[in-house]
Amino acid sequence: MPDPGRAIAAVVVAHDSGSVLAACVARLLAAEGVAEVLVVDNGSRDGAPAALAGDPRLRVLRNGGNPGFAVACNQGVAASSAPWIAFVNPDCFVAADTPARLRDVLVADAGLGLAGADVRDASGAPEAAARRRDPTLVRLLRSAGGDRGALHLTPGDGPLTAVDAVSGALMLLSRATFERAGGFDPGYRLHAEDLDLCRRVRAIGLRVAVVEAARATHLKGTSSRRRPLFVAFHKHRGLVRYFRRWGAGGGRATTALAVTAAWLRFGLLAPWAALREAAARLRG
Repeated sequence: MPDPGRAIAAVVVAHDSGSVLAACVARLLAAEGVAEVLVVDNGSRDGAPAALAGDPRLRVLRNGGNPGFAVACNQGVAASSAPWIAFVNPDCFVAADTPARLRDVLVADAGLGLAGADVRDASGAPEAAARRRDPTLVRLLRSAGGDRGALHLTPGDGPLTAVDAVSGALMLLSRATFERAGGFDPGYRLHAEDLDLCRRVRAIGLRVAVVEAARATHLKGTSSRRRPLFVAFHKHRGLVRYFRRWGAGGGRATTALAVTAAWLRFGLLAPWAALREAAARLRG
């Protein structure tokens, strides 16, 4: 009999995610330690959530619209019962032992609060967002100038790589830690909610790390390519919310500069994003 104290609930938020959703869910249901999979459908129109194969461990929760990633994740946790929670993007495919590896590392280290995996892209290259540093004004400027290490770390040589934040494509923590940290902030819609959750886990005195032996593949952006303007707006809005909550690495003036820079950057990107979105609509 599986140990109920080590059971994992996987929460997947879907929004017009296409065929990758079924592949993601199938891998989760086949993964060691996963006792339940909760797909929270944020108003999909592609029929993908409804087409998921029946399994007693699978539940689909349907929202009439799209309240955002953070709200949907909180809904999935509230509807689940397992003591361990994995958040998995619908275009992220876990290895069969990945959820259990992440959980076991957390069980063995009481000071570790949240774990991420060695997430790779479709070509097998490490995904930069898997090992993140807190965004600050200086780091953003350095990154814009070509310093790849300003916001992201490289894979470590040891079993764990200490990071400020992991990618929201795959993160695992205990229900107790999630609740102590306050869950996801529903004020975020699409971006920076993972940075914020990791920051709040650290604020309650726990560490965040990548388990280098745990692997996953992230196809990235499957459900967001059709709406680049919407995505760009909420990415910048999320970053602004993060800065207003945590600061930008200095005093109020630094934070104000970072907020201004974020909106200026969105203003520069918006026309091109709008053109791409219009082109996508024309292609059908």
